[in-house]
Amino acid sequence: MPSLPPWLTQLLPIVILLGAIGLVLSRLPRVELGHSEAFRRRRFFNWFPLGLTYAFLYMGRYNLNVATTAMGQQTSNADFATIFFWGTLTYGVAFLLNGPLTDKLGGRFTILLSAAGSAVANVAMGGLVYAVLKNGWAPPGGIVAWLAFLYSVNMYFQSFGAVSIVKVNASWFHVRERGQLGGVFGILISLGLYFAFDWCRFIADAAPVWWVFFIPAGLLVVFFVLDSFVIRDTPGQTGHPDFDTQDASSGDTGPAPSVPELFKKLLSNRIILIILGVEFCSGFLRNAVMQWFPKYAKAVGESGGFVASNWGMLSCVAGILGGMFAGVISDRIFDSRRGPVSAVLYAGLLLGAVGAVFLLGTQGAGWSVVFMSLCVIGVHGMLSGTATMDFGGKKNAGVVVGIIDGAVYAGTAIHALVYGRILPTGDAMKDPANWRPWPLAMLPLALVGLVLATRVWNAKPQPKSAPLPVGDVVPGALPGSSSRTGTNG
Repeated sequence: MPSLPPWLTQLLPIVILLGAIGLVLSRLPRVELGHSEAFRRRRFFNWFPLGLTYAFLYMGRYNLNVATTAMGQQTSNADFATIFFWGTLTYGVAFLLNGPLTDKLGGRFTILLSAAGSAVANVAMGGLVYAVLKNGWAPPGGIVAWLAFLYSVNMYFQSFGAVSIVKVNASWFHVRERGQLGGVFGILISLGLYFAFDWCRFIADAAPVWWVFFIPAGLLVVFFVLDSFVIRDTPGQTGHPDFDTQDASSGDTGPAPSVPELFKKLLSNRIILIILGVEFCSGFLRNAVMQWFPKYAKAVGESGGFVASNWGMLSCVAGILGGMFAGVISDRIFDSRRGPVSAVLYAGLLLGAVGAVFLLGTQGAGWSVVFMSLCVIGVHGMLSGTATMDFGGKKNAGVVVGIIDGAVYAGTAIHALVYGRILPTGDAMKDPANWRPWPLAMLPLALVGLVLATRVWNAKPQPKSAPLPVGDVVPGALPGSSSRTGTNG
């Protein structure tokens, strides 16, 4: 029997895993809110391509890690940290503009803008790397400055991605359905990590490094075309009834506040401020794990180990398990509250960071950070992917996601500054003991995040009106005040 091609050998386990998870989810008791089967099918065809677009945006974002590693002497770890810092800083600041824009323009328009802009930026980065490595071009100011600029352009358009996915889904999912949606959000992040690390590493091994930029760009173009045909902002745009999602904007029929007024209102909300703090810590920790373990493993000679060789796959598996664990227990155990789940996962992050401190130089260090990936992606799915809908409501989801994900990437930018200065360089990188600052720097963030998460243990959104029915409207009923058949489960 002929052996499978390498790319299929790598892809097959994740396909099997996703199939198994899909089977498990299909057997879980679902929240019954009176949705028709036709509505559920159309909703799937709305969020699934939207989610895959987000996953491929991740591929076109974190491909930088693989590319800079594959470029060898052209870029150092410090250079990567510099490029990543400017990109993530741009990403975080862009949310202040792009959140309100998404609320105004709609998530469908902005996910298309995100895919197109990121595709163009990735083509430009690939072209730059081609010109430098293939043709020997010496760009004025150096390749690091150019990559930092182009990566910042890429990250500006990338910042529409999370805002768009939350904005669209906020109109399609009731509060009581969003815990498992947060789990799905974590799965999509995980798939993006798999694409970014394992697929891009396969591309870098099989082809010149510039294809690490060109191929994600091509995939984003494909999904740009697909999304333009299938994604719609609301159920009403597909012929299905709009319904009251019972989030923070439920019953709010007044005029939309100005953006400054909305920012002031949100930033005076104690729950939002605490979530900002938790997600700042999440941004630091997520990238401390994701971006630096592969570089640590290569530096200390462990790149052939199981965890390092399958980093994208294991990150994907960990993220899927973390996302589904968080989503299911949020809806089934904690009555759709996101704080308790975040606190449990932050306790896991603290435990994982402590383990990594003592396990450096062993295979156990890799497994510790895989466990941390499970926890931090679960938290991110709960807060950025779900709590933003709950507390912002479908009316203001873009602004709330913008603020909260801005905090995530503020933490990410600070992480890049910190690690660019404290991690070893040159021959000192070969000794695992010199990497001890890597997990040590995670400890205070994990502890602070845990404490903050406990402060929103009982937080739930407060609609402005009494609960309204969910499901199919009777012909002639007004949207948002619909009658329906079936029971409100």
